[in-house]
Amino acid sequence: MGQKVNPVGFRLGIVKGWDSNWYGGKTFADKLVEDEKIRKYIRARIQRGGISKIIIERTLKRITVTVHTSRPGVVIGREGKEVDNLKNELQKLTSKEVQINIFEIKRPEMDARLVGENIAQQLEARMSHRRAMKQAIQAAMRAGAEGIKVKLAGRLGGAEMARVELYKEGSTPLHTLRADIDYAVSEGNTIYGKIGIKVWIYKGQLYGKQDLSPAALAEKQERGGGRGGNDRGGNRRGGNRNDRNDRGGNRRGGNRNDRNEGGGDAKGGNRGGNNRGGNSGGGNNRGGGGGKR
Repeated sequence: MGQKVNPVGFRLGIVKGWDSNWYGGKTFADKLVEDEKIRKYIRARIQRGGISKIIIERTLKRITVTVHTSRPGVVIGREGKEVDNLKNELQKLTSKEVQINIFEIKRPEMDARLVGENIAQQLEARMSHRRAMKQAIQAAMRAGAEGIKVKLAGRLGGAEMARVELYKEGSTPLHTLRADIDYAVSEGNTIYGKIGIKVWIYKGQLYGKQDLSPAALAEKQERGGGRGGNDRGGNRRGGNRNDRNDRGGNRRGGNRNDRNEGGGDAKGGNRGGNNRGGNSGGGNNRGGGGGKR
């Protein structure tokens, strides 16, 4: 049976970059385990910091940790004390020099991990799962997402039997490799057990060769991701599309005067005048002045 591949891993090297940027060689496994320890430590240390991604870069003697967060004030702390304490703790953990960079996520509604964690917090506070999902979807679409899909699995609403519910809006083209799709999995711990939360957010398509370095990806995220439809001149979904009406009046159901150049009724009645100039030089052009056949 066909299964869903991780959309981020599927696009690595095309429109997505890696969360660990270094060459490991023979010590690859040790460095990978150390990276995972760093990420787990930071997330456990700053639980309410709105942390999305933690990108780790390594040189020979230094580890650079870039924390993407929607609440930089919580991570940095008063006068930078929190981030200094975190730096010292990570240096003890790794026995290497550590540099910490903080990157602010300006639109958390467009970040899949933060959306999933927000839904998890609402479920733990006993909010209705449908309401939590719909609020997250509406917030993401208002923020400029081209599409979002949210999937919940578990004992929803305290039901005896676990089930899966999925809500979506817009499009999420998982097979289009140049589509900028953010994906994350979160868990909510309710009194009935764990609820699994999966979120896909489609931000638009990326064209041309992409710079996948962490700095370039951070700058792109700050600008707003791909070339979404919402950047092309207003809201094109559902509103009054007056840009079409300047081609000759109302084209649907109304009086189609733009076609009626020779006088006469466009639909039925006298069809002689509906033929690009009507009665040319006294002659009858395609059907003359007869009535409706």
